[in-house]
Amino acid sequence: MSTITLTELLVGVAKSQNPVLRHEELMRFRARLDLLDFDEQAAAHAADIRASLERSGQKIGPLDTLLAGQARSLGLTVVTANVREFSRVEGLLVENWLGHGQGFHE
Repeated sequence: MSTITLTELLVGVAKSQNPVLRHEELMRFRARLDLLDFDEQAAAHAADIRASLERSGQKIGPLDTLLAGQARSLGLTVVTANVREFSRVEGLLVENWLGHGQGFHE
């Protein structure tokens, strides 16, 4: 799991009705996964993605740009329900975790 994804999950925990319980649940889930740090190579890919999308008049969210850069730099697949947004990124592997349709490589 990306540290960026962990950040997004922790925001959800902090905003929940029962943050203590939700934090415990998240930490149990997180313990089963390796954490992937955002590094210089991921930053370079994210910068390239943002510049390329902006040149073509497209955008994706700032955290999604970072996630896409990290995944692409490592050759990993982004598993998301937000396939439409991530599909704008050239060379990114994307799979819909809801199971609608097939994963694809663009």
